[in-house]
Amino acid sequence: MTRPITAGVDGTPESHAALAWAAREAVRRGLPLRVLHAWELVPDQAFGAAAKETHDEWVREGVDEAARTVAERHPELDLTVDVVEGSTTHTLAEAAGEAELLVLGSRGHGALVGFLLGSVGQHVIAESARPVVLVRAEDRASDEAAGREVVVGQHGDPEESAPALRFAFEAAAARGAAVRAVRAWSLPPLFAYSPGSLKLLDEAGGMEPYEKNALAAALEPWIERFPDVPVTQQVEMGSAGEVLLSVASRAQLLVVGRRARRSAVGARIGSVAHGVLHHAHCPVAVVPHD
Repeated sequence: MTRPITAGVDGTPESHAALAWAAREAVRRGLPLRVLHAWELVPDQAFGAAAKETHDEWVREGVDEAARTVAERHPELDLTVDVVEGSTTHTLAEAAGEAELLVLGSRGHGALVGFLLGSVGQHVIAESARPVVLVRAEDRASDEAAGREVVVGQHGDPEESAPALRFAFEAAAARGAAVRAVRAWSLPPLFAYSPGSLKLLDEAGGMEPYEKNALAAALEPWIERFPDVPVTQQVEMGSAGEVLLSVASRAQLLVVGRRARRSAVGARIGSVAHGVLHHAHCPVAVVPHD
C-alpha cells in the first residue's frame, strides 16, 4: 500500500507553508498528497443544523482553495482533500499513522500554533508511529537550493538512531543534498560508567575518539546504501539541542529522533525535539524510534 504525505491545513500562514512543503516533498518522492482539515465543535458553542452546514461549506471552501493553489503549481500530483469533523488530536494522530509522513505548521520561538496548539501537537508528535515534519510560515522552496544540508542528530547506538538516519539520507538523496550528521557529547559523572564502558573508552583513547567511533559506526550502513550522498561527520561537546541549533542555519531540513515519554501531564517528546521545534528556522522532522 502506498502511503500518502499528509498535510494538515487550518487557514494559518504556517499551515499554508506546510502544505507547500508537503507538495514539493510528494513530487520528489512520487507519492500522493492528502490535504486534511480537522475541526471540532467548541463545547460551549451550540450549532444548529443550518449553522453547522454553513460552517462546513465555509471550511470546505477554504481547504479547497488551498488545495487548488497546490494543484496548479504541481499538476502532476495525485491530490485528495478531506475535511473531517471530530477530535483534532485523534484525527491527526490517526492520519499520521496512515501516512508516509505528516506535515504541520509551526510558529517557532514560542507556542506552536494551529493544529499544534497546546497539548494537541505534542500528543500527535509523541504518539505518531510515522515522522512528523514541522514547517514555519517563512519557509520557501528556495531554501532547498543546492548547498544547504540535511542535518541529522545522531544519539545512542546504531539501532536506536537508524530511523532518523534513514529519513535524513532518503531526504538528502531526493534533494541532491549533503548530510551533516551531528553527535553531541558531555562528560557524565565517573560513577555513571560501567567497567565495560570504561574499557571501551580506554581502547578508543578517550571520550572524543569514542564518540567519533560511535558516530562512524552508526553512519556506516547508510553511507554504503547511499554512496552518492556526501556526508560530514561532526562530533562536538555540548548539549544536543544547542549543538544542533548551532548548525541549523545551514540546513534545509533538520532531522531528530524521539522517544515518547509519559508523565503525569501526558505525553512528552523529549527536550532535544522540543528545543529545536521552538528555535530552528528550517523545517524540522521528528522521527520516532522503531
